[in-house]
Amino acid sequence: MSRLLTAALVVAIAAGSAQAGKFNRKLNIDDKAPVFSDLPGIDDKSHSMSDCKKNVIVVAITCNHCPVAVAYEDRIVEFAKKYGDKIGFIAINVNNIPQDKLDKMKIRAKEKGFTFPYLYDESQKIGRQLGASVTPEFFVINKDRKIVYMGAMDDNMNADKVTKNYLSAAVDAVLKGETPEVQETRARGCSVKYENKRSD
Repeated sequence: MSRLLTAALVVAIAAGSAQAGKFNRKLNIDDKAPVFSDLPGIDDKSHSMSDCKKNVIVVAITCNHCPVAVAYEDRIVEFAKKYGDKIGFIAINVNNIPQDKLDKMKIRAKEKGFTFPYLYDESQKIGRQLGASVTPEFFVINKDRKIVYMGAMDDNMNADKVTKNYLSAAVDAVLKGETPEVQETRARGCSVKYENKRSD
């Protein structure tokens, strides 16, 4: 009886772990994307995912203080300009440390010329639901509002040494109605500063 119980437990654990991606502990490719609502933005307006009607949405979990996120800011701005109104691009900061508060986000966005929504989730709920572990980390969502890519923007923190742009390749594929060749990568960056309390 105990052997049967042990076997059943092993199967249950295996089934549970199959629900998460290779690098993401919360989500797998083709999972329904979690949604956010009423998040304040640098424009002093409230934003919800349902506001975006585009067939492709890219959500970037990023912040102000992380040197890796800072290293990617120009690339993020470039990416948003490249795709323009072909997609919905949304950046969300879930850190609650002083340099990542909304007032500092407004200053940073103005300095860098952000042309996209930069939102603040003090509850950290959307970061937890996405399974975001570092900044920056990217999630591509298709018209069915399923995750089709998650992970890093590209393969090198140094822009001059990038050889593969995973995010652009994924978005290009989805815009054509195709499946991205690479669907998940390990995101590189600073750990998201999650608080001990859980809100999901």
